[in-house]
Amino acid sequence: MPSPKKALLFRAISIRTILPSVVTLFAFMAGLTSVKFALSGKWELAVAAVIAAGVFDGLDGTVARLLKSTSRFGAELDSLSDVVAFGVAPAILLYLFILKDLDRLGWAVALIYASAMALRLARFNARLDDTSETKKTSSFLTGVPAPMGAGLLLAPLMLEFSFGEKILEGKSLFIAGYCIFVALLMVSTLPTLSLKALRVPREWFIPALLIIAAVFTALFAAPWKVLLAIAAIYLAGMPFTYAAKKKRDLQKKRH
Repeated sequence: MPSPKKALLFRAISIRTILPSVVTLFAFMAGLTSVKFALSGKWELAVAAVIAAGVFDGLDGTVARLLKSTSRFGAELDSLSDVVAFGVAPAILLYLFILKDLDRLGWAVALIYASAMALRLARFNARLDDTSETKKTSSFLTGVPAPMGAGLLLAPLMLEFSFGEKILEGKSLFIAGYCIFVALLMVSTLPTLSLKALRVPREWFIPALLIIAAVFTALFAAPWKVLLAIAAIYLAGMPFTYAAKKKRDLQKKRH
């Protein structure tokens, strides 16, 4: 008769438990593939791989919740994947694309961005065990989330893909400053909108579906311009998100 320890060792694990982690690994591999494309000078494919990582990153949590298989292991794996896919890969990509013109300064800027991503995710993991965090703040995130941070960082590349080559020529210092700006947004305490908390009024259900369909159609026609517009709208909306958070906090104090 096998011992209890051996029984635990050989106990079967359901596919339901494994599947979310598999999706997370897809995000991790997409991030590493982005680095491979960048080393080969295939810039559009490199950016597309980071975007694919973002899609997988959005799916893994959804799959875990649908299958009721969320776990601390999955959360830790997700953070490790995010560091590679949205921290290391975009930093190397941007460095090879334009920051290398600044030599050591360009590499230092890439390191600052990647470090900011690691710090953001470490802060997120630390809050998983913080019982003082309540669901009252679930409508807002703290700082720019990892996938959006990577998207904002790669916006200059999307600009060049959209409007022709050489548009960033001679602008290495400006891009370096922009990179540090994105890094600061990620580690900041600025409130940012949580997409999971968005609610659509019933009367807006059909129009919302039409808008989403229009966006997906536009992505096929002009993907880089649409993604660039999304990044610009996100940045432009941050002051309004901050104002909404302040207004909500004021209302809570009054009650």
